[in-house]
Amino acid sequence: MSKVTVIGAGNVGATVAECVARKDMVDEVVMIDIKPGLSEGKALDIAQSAPIHGFDTTVTGSTGNYAATAGSDVCVITSGVPRRPGMSRDDLLSINAGIVRSVTGSFVAHSPDAVIIVVANPLDVMAYVAYTVCGFASHRVLGMAGALDTARYRCFLAMELGVSVRDIQALLMGGHGDTMVPLPRYTTVAGIPLSELLSVERMHAIIERVKGGGGELVKLIGTSAWYAPGAGAAEMVEAIIKDSGRVLPCAAMLKGEYGYSDLFIGVPVCLGSRGVEDIIEVKLDNDERALMKQSAAHVRSNLDALRRLQSEGKA
Repeated sequence: MSKVTVIGAGNVGATVAECVARKDMVDEVVMIDIKPGLSEGKALDIAQSAPIHGFDTTVTGSTGNYAATAGSDVCVITSGVPRRPGMSRDDLLSINAGIVRSVTGSFVAHSPDAVIIVVANPLDVMAYVAYTVCGFASHRVLGMAGALDTARYRCFLAMELGVSVRDIQALLMGGHGDTMVPLPRYTTVAGIPLSELLSVERMHAIIERVKGGGGELVKLIGTSAWYAPGAGAAEMVEAIIKDSGRVLPCAAMLKGEYGYSDLFIGVPVCLGSRGVEDIIEVKLDNDERALMKQSAAHVRSNLDALRRLQSEGKA
């Protein structure tokens, strides 16, 4: 019996559950939320689509009953609040760290052998929070950011070039957000280097759009995205459940790779049943290393801010 838990039944969580169920790769998906009836209702709605989409995965929901998650193979944590007007970075860190800490502890008490995927923001720091709470080996905790950012990158490139997204291979690294590090040198279209198809100016314009991809959607719809983030998390779940060895950019704990330690940051990893089976170190040129250093410094500053709040009893 294979089982996936999704914590948080909001837009992202419900999309993760629906995507995983439609892939028909696990026996059961369980959704958990603190709002009465929300996870139960969305789970029932997804379940009623099974005859149409043709999947046999059982989808259930529960209000705060973590016993229902027992024996899960993978857990996707989407719980958390978005940053609102007037909310400082410290406010967001404090609130979401408390949420992630609570739900992680509740989950691991029932599923000590699971792999945890964190989607809550600020992503890289929340992955670190889950890691410190669960007590798992670092390869069993990772964050979903690169799968989403890479999808946006490939989407924008396909729009620009008029080609299928399926023929575009791309890589991004670093933290999630403005300091992410797209790598045009490692981007190809059916094996053709991107530099042969696009000018430097157009590549840079697309990269800047990718960096602001989340903000662009917030301006359009008034809230954070959910379809692409949910699909990105489901892609990672599939790689773990199927032990497929997919190479995807994920936020992983570094232990000397790329010159960094004790830090969750986006790097290409090989995903399998153990979670992160291997961290792949690609060669970076001087400019790329400088961007990676800047991104790591940003993630470190958020982590330092969280530790300060914890020492002050505010997180």
